[in-house]
Amino acid sequence: MQTLKFKTNINCSGCVAKVTNALNQAAGEENWEVDTTVPEKILTVKAEDVSAEEIEQAVRSLGFKIEEE
Repeated sequence: MQTLKFKTNINCSGCVAKVTNALNQAAGEENWEVDTTVPEKILTVKAEDVSAEEIEQAVRSLGFKIEEE
């Protein structure tokens, strides 16, 4: 299993709800979380067989900013 971390602008529960379906499809349900309490809004993905590019594409397709940490 690999752990990927990204800085994002996913900053509230409404934003998390907006990206949930896309991230569930890309990484798998319960394989990711967003820490909205830190300024960098860190998205952590713990999954196998998923690339950083796939996660970035899923998040960007919904209009959010994301960069690998």
